[in-house]
Amino acid sequence: MTTKATAIGPEREKLDANLAKIEELSQRLIEALAHRKPINAALNGPEPLLYAQAMQAYWQESITNPAKVFEQQVGYWGKSLSHFLEAQKALSEGRLAPPDDPGPTDKRFKNPLWDSHPYFNFIKQQYLINAEAIRNAVDEIEEMDPQEKRRLRYFARQITDMMAPTNFFATNPDALQRAVETEGDSLVKGLENLVADLEANNGELVVRLVDEEAFEVGGNIATAEGKVVWRNRMMELIQYSPTTDQVRETPLVIFPPWINKFYILDLKPQNSLIRYIVDQGYTLFVVSWVNADESYRDVGLEDYIEDGYLTAMRVVREICGVDRLNVVGYCIAGTTLALTLSLLKKRGDKQIKSATFFTALTDFSDQGEFVPFLQNDFVDGIEKEIEASGILKSFIMSRTFSFLRSTDLIYTPAIRSYMMGETPPAFDLLYWNGDGANLPGRMTMQYLRGLCQRNEFAEGRFELMGETLDVRDVDVPLMSVTAETDHIAAWKDCYRGVQKMGSRSKTFVLSESGHIAGIVNPPSKKKYGHYLNPDLSLPAPEWQQSAEYHAGSWWPVWEAWLRKRSGKMVTAREAGDSEHPPLCDAPGTYVRVKANQ
Repeated sequence: MTTKATAIGPEREKLDANLAKIEELSQRLIEALAHRKPINAALNGPEPLLYAQAMQAYWQESITNPAKVFEQQVGYWGKSLSHFLEAQKALSEGRLAPPDDPGPTDKRFKNPLWDSHPYFNFIKQQYLINAEAIRNAVDEIEEMDPQEKRRLRYFARQITDMMAPTNFFATNPDALQRAVETEGDSLVKGLENLVADLEANNGELVVRLVDEEAFEVGGNIATAEGKVVWRNRMMELIQYSPTTDQVRETPLVIFPPWINKFYILDLKPQNSLIRYIVDQGYTLFVVSWVNADESYRDVGLEDYIEDGYLTAMRVVREICGVDRLNVVGYCIAGTTLALTLSLLKKRGDKQIKSATFFTALTDFSDQGEFVPFLQNDFVDGIEKEIEASGILKSFIMSRTFSFLRSTDLIYTPAIRSYMMGETPPAFDLLYWNGDGANLPGRMTMQYLRGLCQRNEFAEGRFELMGETLDVRDVDVPLMSVTAETDHIAAWKDCYRGVQKMGSRSKTFVLSESGHIAGIVNPPSKKKYGHYLNPDLSLPAPEWQQSAEYHAGSWWPVWEAWLRKRSGKMVTAREAGDSEHPPLCDAPGTYVRVKANQ
């Protein structure tokens, strides 16, 4: 007995010491939260009217079809009661084992204790029963606008995801086991992680997904050699150093999205699209956009086009001594590239030989997964936030995208960091994902109101820079590259926009994977394939059904397509010229500015 007590004593002392640390950290937590400046409440959820409409529809259903409502309720009660009785029966028979669990697998419940331990199994099964009941209740509401019902379904899913037992310490066996194994160290480290995240974001909870100390822009990521050859208030223009003795005569300019930084195309040498393009013998320029601050309040899409696209195109033509060039637009920069091409068409300007669109939307008639965020209550909230700060802050955009995959991008990382006390991983893609940019206020509202909500470009009535822009004006040879599981720019929506474009030469590529991995898909990995089908008259599902599948990356297919539109071989060009001397080394200065500065 004495030996056992001696063994337990030091363990208990360590646990008590850790509990004391938790008390100290709790005070820091309170102080961090005291500095929080809440954003507009409209950005945290739908207006109450949505739930009122749901309740009204449900009440109407109970009056007109009470049997159906009672059937739903009795079904839920029956499952819950049977579940409780099975657990009671097992306990009364002295069996500390749960009943058989025939339910579907769920990666949140991969710990064996969820199936083998009666307590955890009961909690898991009851949670799944509750979640199913909520889904069914929403699905069977009939007297409700389909778009509002879609929003309700989304927010109902957010509620059930938030209430998962894995998200609470007392009902998470992984967290409890880790706390016991580490004698409370995991709780201390987890609370330290939580406090650090709050302090780093002025009291706003932004879960850190990656070890930020593991990466340096220009150090171990974004390291392709090049020079900044032009800079203005909107962008830095980078010309990358040639790696071949000769290059194609026609230069290529890439316009990346300004929601994130351009170096997604140059994370590391093995998956760098920038390096790949240069190695194939092209003179490559890439725009690095400014990270907007409050002084950019009145900057609009017209500024991005005039001081970004048109200026970059002019400088590239001057440096390379050519009249025409090829261009690429990625995501929102692809949408704006289409606007620019429409503008050039109106002006009779034929400087563009070809355009490539990476996951770019131009027709917003179906808002897809963004329906919850593109209704007036949410957009009104964004507008009020912009009126106060002049910009749409990066963390608001990041949070919005994260909630589309809340289990993977919010709750699971929070569990690992705050409950398990784990250090975030050193993952370059997640580092880039967290290195966002602020958006100018005027541009944000033009995009949300004119393009997303009113779909004016696809309908041929988007007023900008003295012209009425129409997606049908896009008539240059083009290739559109989309991604099969993209939840930001759904491929079928991208396809619909391409169908409306006026070009007689269109190539549409459907890559496997999502918004990032579908684009950053080097041939060396031999990971994701792609689909091709020249018949763009088909509806999207039929296009895919009859498309030819090709294993491996789409990069070589695109390069072969681009090569035909890039002219003869000429001597490789060094960066800049006498009129455009290099200003600094790539990746430049704008890319290093953090959104919270």
